[in-house]
Amino acid sequence: MKRYALGVDLGGTNIAVGLVDEDHHIVDHLSRKTNLPRPEEEVEQSIAEICRELVARNDLSFEQDIRWIGIGTPGSVNPKTGIIEFNANFGYHDWHLTADMEKLLPGKVYIENDANAAAYGEYIAGGAKGSKNAVVITLGTGIGSGIIIDGRIFSGFNSAGAEIGHTVIEKGGRPCMCGRKGCWEKYASARALEEDTRAALQEHKDNIMWQYIGGDLRKVNAKTAFDGMRAGDALAKELVDRFIEYVACGLTNVINVFQPEIICIGGGVSREGETLLAPLRKLVDEEDYARNSEHRTKIVVAQLHNDAGIIGAASLGSQNNE
Repeated sequence: MKRYALGVDLGGTNIAVGLVDEDHHIVDHLSRKTNLPRPEEEVEQSIAEICRELVARNDLSFEQDIRWIGIGTPGSVNPKTGIIEFNANFGYHDWHLTADMEKLLPGKVYIENDANAAAYGEYIAGGAKGSKNAVVITLGTGIGSGIIIDGRIFSGFNSAGAEIGHTVIEKGGRPCMCGRKGCWEKYASARALEEDTRAALQEHKDNIMWQYIGGDLRKVNAKTAFDGMRAGDALAKELVDRFIEYVACGLTNVINVFQPEIICIGGGVSREGETLLAPLRKLVDEEDYARNSEHRTKIVVAQLHNDAGIIGAASLGSQNNE
């Protein structure tokens, strides 16, 4: 008999739930607005309602057809205790999510940090499939990261590890929300490229990139500079080249520490494909400590995109039941 798991990708904007089969395929999914700010009890009720609706509309039952529920959520997540010690995006402290959800839904509930869950999804069924050691980097609003060592999620003794975006690449540099200065994500995230592009356009009022945004700086995104570079614009190329140098700097640090088999790059900017990866690999190859080794880390594009969090969350039971 075919059985399934529910994978919940809990975000500040949406709650996405997927019905995932044993081959890691999303059979069906539902999404609802998170509607923050509101009390944690209401968010829990929403998760439960979406899960129940998804199971019911597929003519399944929790008791017979659902192996477990996995939840990927922002914050400092302790999978062993089932407690989210702090979720800055939601404003929750000491959130007993596992215990609360097991009161609302039949079956076992597993939780994990959302970036770790997405990384596990890529390891299970995406760009890092087949490896034993992998790092998944998401270039988004910040830099999300997940580390897989010997097939298991690594998050440190206190479940607060793998915050690679908050490693410093420029001492005393740009202020970061974490309290440090010069963090990698302040230079190499999609938002950083957007901010750098916006600042450059304010100084160059006749640049071609103004056409792409209709004269509205609010429409600048990470693709703007890449589009300008493809059109032959020198300023856009300078922005992209510098951005790639920053990404390469951080990736080289990651490789020098972990020497993973694969690094998967995700986030919207990863859709640039080889335009991003080819120069990135060249820079990393020049600086990687193991550059003379026959075994080199592969840098590839993440494959699952928005599905990674759902598939990874739905697979958490496999890791916990090994």
